[in-house]
Amino acid sequence: MKKIISIIILTVSIISCTNNNKDKKTGSAEAREIESPASDSCAEPFLFTDKNGLVHLSWIEKIGKVSKLKFSSLSNDQWTEPKIIASGNNWFVNWADYPVIAGDGNGNLIAHYLEKSTPGKFTYDVKYKFSSDKGITWSDPKILHNDGKMAEHGFVSMVPFNEKYFISWLDGRNAPANEGVGHEGHHREMTIRGAIVSKVGVKENEWELDSRVCDCCQTSTTITTNGPIVVYRDRSADEIRDMSIVRLVNGKWTEPKIIFPDQWKIAGCPVNGPSADAIGNSLVIAWFSMPDKNGQVNLLFSEDGGETFNKPIRIDEGKAIGRVDVLMLDENYAMVSWMEGAVIKAVRVNKNGTKETSMIIASSTESRSGGFPQMTRAGNKLIFAWTDSKEKNIKVAELVL
Repeated sequence: MKKIISIIILTVSIISCTNNNKDKKTGSAEAREIESPASDSCAEPFLFTDKNGLVHLSWIEKIGKVSKLKFSSLSNDQWTEPKIIASGNNWFVNWADYPVIAGDGNGNLIAHYLEKSTPGKFTYDVKYKFSSDKGITWSDPKILHNDGKMAEHGFVSMVPFNEKYFISWLDGRNAPANEGVGHEGHHREMTIRGAIVSKVGVKENEWELDSRVCDCCQTSTTITTNGPIVVYRDRSADEIRDMSIVRLVNGKWTEPKIIFPDQWKIAGCPVNGPSADAIGNSLVIAWFSMPDKNGQVNLLFSEDGGETFNKPIRIDEGKAIGRVDVLMLDENYAMVSWMEGAVIKAVRVNKNGTKETSMIIASSTESRSGGFPQMTRAGNKLIFAWTDSKEKNIKVAELVL
């Protein structure tokens, strides 16, 4: 009898522990594909959620020589009718250098695209437009940088900041383009710059944040309690290309600091930038590296806005090709997505280093045509977007938290 009672007590304890663990795990272990607002001949998706929880999806539709930057918003589980932000027949359209959109939640939006400054392949400018009526109408375009150089400018990231926008980008003004060298293999010294732009598109400040960085990896920016931070792939004189961070603290930018010494030495750009997100001063950064010729995705948490970091947490399962995105779910948990071979995966991670079981979001492709999968949060759901290279359109999925 005592043995039976002991077994019952043990069983109840196990069930109780299991239920407690379920409370911390994702509510739905499977992503569900939902309707996409993008039609055929579309790629380069980007997702952004404003402070009110409204999700915006932007993308490029290219038919013939004409490119159109479009966007749609997810409202009450329905996408709005897509609207055209800008169009042109002389754009630089690149699988990794996708346009971004951001909004302040008060009807103000800003978006950018890349327009060629000469017929050359790698001479193009960052142009941005803004809207004050929820994207119904858009301003005339402005050039983000004022150097006037025929060079590369791109890999933009931007977020709302103090009723304005903080924007970072890669800037080639110090090394005009060499048309004889490929985009990923060139050896020009790119800089990373930052600026503050008002909600009506007026640039108020601009800084050089680092004078020598990796040539064509995405930048990532987010806002901590202390102020904006920018994370990017740096580039030493010895071609070590590890991740660095700069922070705006008390009105001054900190010196570039390596977040973790992977010591990845590579003579060309890997085209694989980091992703960062913050709630208050709880900051998380995800990135791809290959220091031992083995691709890996790592995650770092900081509890002081990026001044110091906890130990890195390896996320991948042995076949990582990178293309990361990351979100803080609360002050303790983050969700990171990445590509494991041709599969888009995601996993929830605690800042103490514990990981839950990873989830398959979708099948994609390792080729460039698959682009960089995107992830954002909408209430109790995560929204994912990626390019389906076979059907030549953009797919969207949701995952219940």
